[in-house]
Amino acid sequence: MMTQLSISEIKKILPHRYPMLLIDKVVQLEPGKSAEAIHNVSANEIFVHANERDTFPLPLTVEALAQTGAVALLSEEKFAGKTAYFGGIQKAEFFGEAQPGDELHLTTELTKIKGPIGLGIGEAKAGEKVIAKVELTFMIG
Repeated sequence: MMTQLSISEIKKILPHRYPMLLIDKVVQLEPGKSAEAIHNVSANEIFVHANERDTFPLPLTVEALAQTGAVALLSEEKFAGKTAYFGGIQKAEFFGEAQPGDELHLTTELTKIKGPIGLGIGEAKAGEKVIAKVELTFMIG
């Protein structure tokens, strides 16, 4: 079943808060399988002004993909109330950076869950342009 989540509902799943909550809404959710989220990049974000190019930093794009995967993982009934920890990056490819005004589309698919460890693949797009592709590891605590 596909579901959408508001920021209030996301906050019930993830422990992250401003300025580190990097997803604004979930537009598609299949618990335990995948999620698609949106991050609206703003010129007012402290991260954008922290670099000279006025871009959304790529490490935070990866973190946003991890948060998207965590929503997919923790939405599954057996993991409800638990915390997902970002375990690492297995592989990452970067093709550009998001700019203020971009709507960053974040898609993470969980590919394997065994015990407390999960693997996922994520893709971030600004419009139709792919910004990043990553393979992530999650730990459930």
